[in-house]
Amino acid sequence: MKKTGSDYFIKARQVISGGVNSPVRAWKSVGGNPVFVSQAKGSKIYDVSGKEYIDYVLSWGPMILGHAHAEVVAAIRDTASKGTSFGAPTLIETQMANLISAAIPSIELLRMTSSGTEAAMTAIRLARGFTGRDLIAKFDGCYHGHSDSLLTKAGSGMATLGIPDSPGVPAQLARLTLNLPYNDTGALEKAIDKYGSRLAAIIVEPVAGNMGVVPPKRGFLEKLRKLTAKNGIVLIFDEVITGFRFTFGGYQNLAGINPDLTCLGKIIGGGMPVGAIGGKRKIMEKLAPTGDIYQAGTLSGNPLAMIAGLTTLKILKTKKSSFSALDEKTDQLCHHLRKLFISKGIATSINRVHSMFTIFFQQGPVYDWNTARKSDTKMFARFFHGMLKNGIWLAPSQYEAGFLSFAHTDNDIDKTINACSETLKNL
Repeated sequence: MKKTGSDYFIKARQVISGGVNSPVRAWKSVGGNPVFVSQAKGSKIYDVSGKEYIDYVLSWGPMILGHAHAEVVAAIRDTASKGTSFGAPTLIETQMANLISAAIPSIELLRMTSSGTEAAMTAIRLARGFTGRDLIAKFDGCYHGHSDSLLTKAGSGMATLGIPDSPGVPAQLARLTLNLPYNDTGALEKAIDKYGSRLAAIIVEPVAGNMGVVPPKRGFLEKLRKLTAKNGIVLIFDEVITGFRFTFGGYQNLAGINPDLTCLGKIIGGGMPVGAIGGKRKIMEKLAPTGDIYQAGTLSGNPLAMIAGLTTLKILKTKKSSFSALDEKTDQLCHHLRKLFISKGIATSINRVHSMFTIFFQQGPVYDWNTARKSDTKMFARFFHGMLKNGIWLAPSQYEAGFLSFAHTDNDIDKTINACSETLKNL
């Protein structure tokens, strides 16, 4: 008898906590059992039965060149034959750091990590050590990994599961994290007036991607930069998702804002586990061994992640002028989807920033977490399963971003629009 996704999930749950290694993969918010993947190529992903889907998850963002890009795979294969980890410096690490710092001017020094969570965790520790202050601030709905200091009112998987705070995070530590409404300059000003002298850092996703895609309002990031600089607060841009997705550099390049520290991940690993923190030399030099703020990682800067990322970034550098075409293709997709929803009288708000998008099932714009959470998640779940049936792979959560890659074709867009039309017939 042919096995189904349910069969594989039952077996996985016997040996893996919850059957998955990251919570949102369990499909709790959309129902049903997760589809198990066997392989991917270009813009397509394939399940264990061989069914093909057009992929708009792209491993949650990093596969901007598409899956299994020939040059990236060849580079990984060649490097792996020479050894997969040394726990010692390599030339590739320096090449990566040079390429990233040249692309993002605010990064004067860089430190590689193995994940975005590690990068954000290090950024917070570094800011606290640099300023001698303990209090930090983040914005509701923004997710910066699962370190204790930042796991309060997070978006994405936390919002999907309906858990605003995680058990296991000490109350004493949570009290050192101030949560502010995203895009609310008035609340920001009041918070800094009250706590400015105690704040070590404010961390923000310059374009939120973990409560769904939510762009910054005009003037919000500028005000944030001005107030943090005035009060000696370290401004941290979490560009784990946005780094090298919209341009060859960070969103900060497009916004014309230089944060003090930047967290990177996803794309700079070319599909391999990676993270990085970079920023002003005077802050970064406080990290050991030049300073006394400790951070370490056996696999940080490992050769496989470095060569995959370096190869990816070198290819992206040749595509500088092509980011606008990727933007236009995403706009085309969202435009036609919006027309379909309107024709069926289904209230939606499609947020798009360059090659990221989210379909919210609600009327009116979405600019913060309180608005985003009003979306009809049951309607989204029906839409998700309908699109999946019609060969479209979307994130199994209302509160995640969709992504396009350079591998997506006009034919992919046409098939996606047709799939949506078919799905809406039964929605």
